[in-house]
Amino acid sequence: MGHRKHHAPRHGSLAYLPRQRAKKPTARIRYWPQVESDSPRLLGFTSYKAGMTYIFTIEDRKRSPNFGKEVMQAATIIETPPILVCGIKTYQKTPYGLKNVTEAWMKEPPASLDRLLVLPDNFNTEEMLEKIQQSIETTDVIRVITATQPTQTSLSKKKPETCEIQIGGGTIQQQFDYAKQLLGKTVTPEEVFKEGQYIDVAGVTVGKGFQGPVKRWHVTKLQHKGRKTKRGIATLGPWSPRHVRYSVARAGQTGYHQRIEFNKRILKIGKNGKEVTVKGGFVRYGEVNGPYILISGSIPGTEKRQIRLRVPARPPTEVPENPPQITYISLESSQGK
Repeated sequence: MGHRKHHAPRHGSLAYLPRQRAKKPTARIRYWPQVESDSPRLLGFTSYKAGMTYIFTIEDRKRSPNFGKEVMQAATIIETPPILVCGIKTYQKTPYGLKNVTEAWMKEPPASLDRLLVLPDNFNTEEMLEKIQQSIETTDVIRVITATQPTQTSLSKKKPETCEIQIGGGTIQQQFDYAKQLLGKTVTPEEVFKEGQYIDVAGVTVGKGFQGPVKRWHVTKLQHKGRKTKRGIATLGPWSPRHVRYSVARAGQTGYHQRIEFNKRILKIGKNGKEVTVKGGFVRYGEVNGPYILISGSIPGTEKRQIRLRVPARPPTEVPENPPQITYISLESSQGK
């Protein structure tokens, strides 16, 4: 008899159960960190994933064995057209979670919002803001309702996406005054983030449909002389108890799950996307014409997918003071390779 493997750790992580399809292609942020700042600020931004390339930078992390050397790393380009602040929404903390108190909208929202929402011809913004001011003592959380502007990108879509972004720092009254200043105006990524800082990236991963346990859980294929199947599991479990446990690898939906990656570093924030657009444009996206953010490493989602950015929930303890020095950005196209 050949060698028999007596120790087999389980395959795949159970931390992401249930592995079901996301409800929407837009990621949802369920937690906004507390920011220690005297002045209020936005805690997030919305963007679109364009593609990837590779760059050369000078390693500035002191604990790295390559400190001070030129290293190559992968980088992701996301297009960040300015987001429009359409409204203000206030919440009150209750034992059952956040309770919506009231909201206010800008006077003349853009016509593109009619593709997404049924809006009246005009809002009484002054009256709405007065209601928020009257209930400011019972307000615990203030968020702004933002809308993307996909017409300023290479995307063919016209319908914008709306999402809520929380305001952190300062007092509640300062946050409300800050939100009133932003109402009806656009916000650029430079006003929210800075080069060299770490952020959290939320998105919906690439969908791969219904797959078997080998592709979905990376279990070992059975021997070629096995009966019935080769790309399945050997047993569903014991006779007793007479049910299949949730930890058993089964076939099902693979990909198109909501995921969030922590502490992705911003390498560069630029205004002219042609600086980082590869020759011929990015595959399945095209050219990046407007503002962009260059992020170290990969992020979840496919091209054209909406990506949500957030200030770090658990930032690293040691962060270099200055942004990394980029010596080279590859603009070679990967098409045809």
